[in-house]
Amino acid sequence: MLAGMEIYNKPDFGYREETFSVLAVNAWELLLKARILQLAQNRVSSILVYERRQRADGSLSVKKYRRKNRSGTHVSIGLFQAFDVLVNDYGDKISPAIRKNLELLVEVRDNAVHFINKGFELEKRVQELGSACLRNYLNAVRRWFGVDLSAYNFFLMPLAFFRDLSTMGVVVLNGEEKKFLKYLSDRIDEADEDPVADFSLALRLEIRLARAGGTGPGVALSKEPGAIKVTMDEENIRQQYPWTYDILSTRLRRRYNDFKLNRTYHQIRRALETDDRFCKVRLLDPGNPRSGQKKFYNPNIVREFDRHYSRVPQSEGGG
Repeated sequence: MLAGMEIYNKPDFGYREETFSVLAVNAWELLLKARILQLAQNRVSSILVYERRQRADGSLSVKKYRRKNRSGTHVSIGLFQAFDVLVNDYGDKISPAIRKNLELLVEVRDNAVHFINKGFELEKRVQELGSACLRNYLNAVRRWFGVDLSAYNFFLMPLAFFRDLSTMGVVVLNGEEKKFLKYLSDRIDEADEDPVADFSLALRLEIRLARAGGTGPGVALSKEPGAIKVTMDEENIRQQYPWTYDILSTRLRRRYNDFKLNRTYHQIRRALETDDRFCKVRLLDPGNPRSGQKKFYNPNIVREFDRHYSRVPQSEGGG
């Protein structure tokens, strides 16, 4: 993601939107896979593609095998497969705005493979998508892994810094480019988003010329003496206790034949929550002892539930 941002912000780079979309989509795919590995206790099998092999009689095997590519390397799941695994297999609540943003960035990337994207309006739309992509990425990394990336100054340089706005209107788009721009514009304009939400499909870009008057209030992300100090020490905790209640319940539902979200389940879970090996209680506002609480779970807790429920038979090799 840093590579994409660095290239986009170069003063003179003629393929910035296309290159950024390629690198940003790649960064998100790796991040989603990292999240799966975190929730799956770093089992590589959780991000690999499995398939049934054809037998000599033409039928398919019951057992699933890891798919390999032409070089013999195991094939891993793609961007949207990883997204679906997190939502469906782990019950991870990911904002729909992230998927919509990625779908449009993938459209930019795929279009860049076959065409040259040009035109100020298209560049403006890509920057709106890219700015939201960076913001979503920063928030997801902080929420999932407890890592603060704000020190890297995640932003895309405004178009006005390197564009001659008075001449951009003379660029004429062909039919295919007009269709592509209309598709992006329609999807962005249709979005009905909460302006204060952590995740966005696109961030609206407005370019204005204004006279600077006076000195505004200081805004500090790091070392300014008057800035509020924020200590981020959650990385190890997120690694040890990555599951939320929803993820735990989803994994148990998929693991057992006879699992039900009932009183028995809640009684077993509450008893295990008193054990620090399996559960960690965090204050939503660490500075306020009266703040609401949220519980996070270590994946090893499922072994305790094995004593109470019957497991679904496993057909996948290495799953």
